[in-house]
Amino acid sequence: MSSQLPKISVVTPTFNRCDELEHLIYSINNQTLESKYFELIICDDGSTDGTEKTIKNLQKNIDFNLKYIFQKNSGPGIARNNGVKNAIGELIIFTDSDCEAEKNWLKNIYNSYLNGDFDAFGGPDLAKDDFLPIQIAINYSMSSFFTTGGIRGHNKNMLTTFYPRTHNMGIKKDLFLKLGGFSTLRFGEDIELSNRVHKEGAKVKLLKDVIVYHRRRTNYSKFFKQVYNSGVARINLGKRDSNMIKLVHTLPAIFTIFSFSIFNFYFFSPYLSILIIMFLFFGLVLVSIIGAISEKSFKLFPILLIVIPIQIYGYGFGFIVAFIKRYILKQNEFAGFLRNFY
Repeated sequence: MSSQLPKISVVTPTFNRCDELEHLIYSINNQTLESKYFELIICDDGSTDGTEKTIKNLQKNIDFNLKYIFQKNSGPGIARNNGVKNAIGELIIFTDSDCEAEKNWLKNIYNSYLNGDFDAFGGPDLAKDDFLPIQIAINYSMSSFFTTGGIRGHNKNMLTTFYPRTHNMGIKKDLFLKLGGFSTLRFGEDIELSNRVHKEGAKVKLLKDVIVYHRRRTNYSKFFKQVYNSGVARINLGKRDSNMIKLVHTLPAIFTIFSFSIFNFYFFSPYLSILIIMFLFFGLVLVSIIGAISEKSFKLFPILLIVIPIQIYGYGFGFIVAFIKRYILKQNEFAGFLRNFY
């Protein structure tokens, strides 16, 4: 490769995740793409856990350009915008501080970029075998066609337009600047930007060989808050642009309402109610078995029995609450659980 070839800037926002940043940074250090072609910019969104000290210690043990930027807590979108301002690359790549990059991640991106394959791209986020069982289960639930994976759109079974998300997303810097970067949304800001990329008529591609490993939440409470925020965010996105709410996005909320309505049916038709409950439970068991088989670990089965309902009902409740506040009560844009944006 010639030294005149373009460079890549990887931008990662973080907030109180110094324990996870090490995995990301070392995975970037182990990339098969020569380090002279890329840099990593860590945008610290007001951390108080010693992130800066961790970064300075790691800088002594790596072979690539690692930049550290600190800002007052403003949200991940603003942190990414700040990172892009300090980027030298003509291609900007976003990943999260709880991710690890597969060793050929940057090389595959770089080759695709040189071929002119995209103006913006997204890639899959998978689980590694050494992740905690709950993280593997959550990853399956987040990406499976049987839950909300069809909404996320990471495979041929996607039910809606593919919107790259910032755990594994790239965009030409000039296009990013033309669009004005990320909005002030604290959740769903990546979908909002991807929507503007599509409306611009840019070439958006799913690169299936561009892989990051995503360390998901480590307990059920954090996971519920995350998916609840996703439901809230979808309504906020729809209020900004009605094209960002499709029928498919309402399905978890419809399912949530239907499920809890069954208890009211019991007084009119107890046998029918019990039959429906048994049918829903059988469906949950079946999907959990499929997930355990897919991940080649049957110990995930009891975890999936908990994670999948959290995934659907958490999103559904967030969507319903936000719909009532935004569309019925005419309230202003709001966020869900504010401490859960990283």
